[in-house]
Amino acid sequence: MRPMLRKLIVFFLLLCLNGCGIIDYYFLTPPEDTAQELFENARGQLQDQDYGSAIESLSRLNDRYPFSPYAIQARLMLGDAYYLDKQYMEAADTYEEFLNMHPRHESVDYVLLQIGICKYNTYKSIDLPQSGLEEAIASLERLVEDYPQSGHREKAIEYIGKCRKMMAEHELYVADFYFKSESYKAAWMRYIYVLENFSELPEVVRLAEAKAKVAYFYYQQQENDTQRHPSRFKKFFDWL
Repeated sequence: MRPMLRKLIVFFLLLCLNGCGIIDYYFLTPPEDTAQELFENARGQLQDQDYGSAIESLSRLNDRYPFSPYAIQARLMLGDAYYLDKQYMEAADTYEEFLNMHPRHESVDYVLLQIGICKYNTYKSIDLPQSGLEEAIASLERLVEDYPQSGHREKAIEYIGKCRKMMAEHELYVADFYFKSESYKAAWMRYIYVLENFSELPEVVRLAEAKAKVAYFYYQQQENDTQRHPSRFKKFFDWL
């Protein structure tokens, strides 16, 4: 028997003996990770600061095993993973979904805090609408009012102050824009709004008060000039 043929026969016999294992290895779909395996993987990935992999593991767990014993904790961990990865909008959405699904969970105060911080961190610019800050304050105030004994209460109060300072600065920015546009009445009213609604911010209030006086002076001067010098349109209609 030729050596090459002998080798082929031996290889064939070995293939037959181990065929099932080889076929399974190369052709069959490997078994899916269990809920526990995905959970443990995610926990290790979070500890290693591999947040992208943790997000993937936790998302797979929630999709495949929504009723497993790990599902509730996995959903909360998913919010944390997004937060640590600085994906604040995704984190806020995940925390809000958790809150809607588990409104009586023992971690609700923590979730409310995280929603508030995430909304605060989505702040982009002083010249844009501040709806995110308003939503942050709503979540944080709910924590303060509904969970007075919470260990997260002081941090919530701190972030409420940060949000309100940003909102006050936005109002001043808008008022300044009106002033520069010579819309003195609108500017004056906006400065007054800051005075009346942000009294806990003394520096902002003092600045708004000073600017309100100047805006009011120019507003009155503008009104007087309008009365003394009617527009051409008014003259035209008077002539008619």
